[in-house]
Amino acid sequence: MAIKTLTLVISAAALLSMQTPSEAVRIERNYSRNSGNMILENESTQTSTTSKENKIQVALLLDTSNSMDGLIDQAKSRLWNIVNTLTTLKYNGKSPQIEISLYEYGNDGIHDEHYIRQVTPLTQDLDLVSEKLFALRTNGGSEYCGAVIRDTSQNLNWDSNDKSMKLIYIAGNEPFDQGKISYKEAISGAKGKKIYINTIFCGERNEGIQTFWQNGATLGEGKYFNIDSDRKVISIETPYDIRISECNEKLNDTYIYYGNRGYEYKSKQVAQDKNAGIQSVSSAVERTVAKAKKNAYKNEHWDLVDKAEKDAGFISSVTEEELPAELKGKSREEIKKMIAIKSAEREKIQKEIEELSKKRQDYIDKEMKKRGSQDSDDLGKAIERSVLELAKRSGYNV
Repeated sequence: MAIKTLTLVISAAALLSMQTPSEAVRIERNYSRNSGNMILENESTQTSTTSKENKIQVALLLDTSNSMDGLIDQAKSRLWNIVNTLTTLKYNGKSPQIEISLYEYGNDGIHDEHYIRQVTPLTQDLDLVSEKLFALRTNGGSEYCGAVIRDTSQNLNWDSNDKSMKLIYIAGNEPFDQGKISYKEAISGAKGKKIYINTIFCGERNEGIQTFWQNGATLGEGKYFNIDSDRKVISIETPYDIRISECNEKLNDTYIYYGNRGYEYKSKQVAQDKNAGIQSVSSAVERTVAKAKKNAYKNEHWDLVDKAEKDAGFISSVTEEELPAELKGKSREEIKKMIAIKSAEREKIQKEIEELSKKRQDYIDKEMKKRGSQDSDDLGKAIERSVLELAKRSGYNV
């Protein structure tokens, strides 16, 4: 075990030595013990991976300069709506794994020459994405779109499977061609990895066209949108919201944390429920719906139910110290039985949430039709429309 740990530490040190000083500052590295092995978390990996299963990978690049408080608020309100849009997509009848990354740019408080920060890597830890999104703060700065696109395309762990759908969404309100890094060259590099570039200008449509936001999307084979970032997101409450919220509490009860950080992660789950609720009832319900989607919301790094589903032999090897108080002293068979019970409960609750969410969406669609399309002009809806269009182009369907 000591040799394995030393090898990983040496490998991590070697990776750091390959980074430039500015890149090293951006990468956050946290070490934790999990199943007796030392692992790296929340890191940006230079090399791409090959996956047998398709993935849908989405990087959100948000301008956090002084004028962008409304944009950040829309992102908070629409995060789970975006996730739920992605989970509707299928390729050859299968639901791909969903990964989200978050970047901020244009903020003077970022210690980088281009004012760029990778907030999260591409990850399925959506509680982490939510936590970091709600922690974003705006500050005056210079917005360099070319630089952040280059950084995102080079430093995220993009899947090399050609059938995976890889999307960058960049939102902001300053000219797209600012900075030393050419946005055209950055987009060309991203296209080499088959990453679509979508641009969302926060302002009047023609201004976005004149300041090259539309050109960025055209070159990146993506979509160009303009939104009013100061507009409040429309939240429609439905007759199904209360029951879905009740299901969320039951769903949380099916999670059994493990590891020396398990309780911390479990607490984050509850904290992000509260963050979504602060935004609106609709946002909280959307989060619950997302938590019922197995291809998007997985927590094998802290939840025994998800971990056992991925690795059936894990329960036999997990140490007593890693177990929560209610499982300490129990036999392996007793632990397996408890996990099986929780797993069955979770599946039943998730099925009910899925059925309720369909009825809820039908209700919302009818209500939106009454109000007209003008109520849909925000960050989440822009991303939703482009995701569905690009998905068809890539061979995905709903």
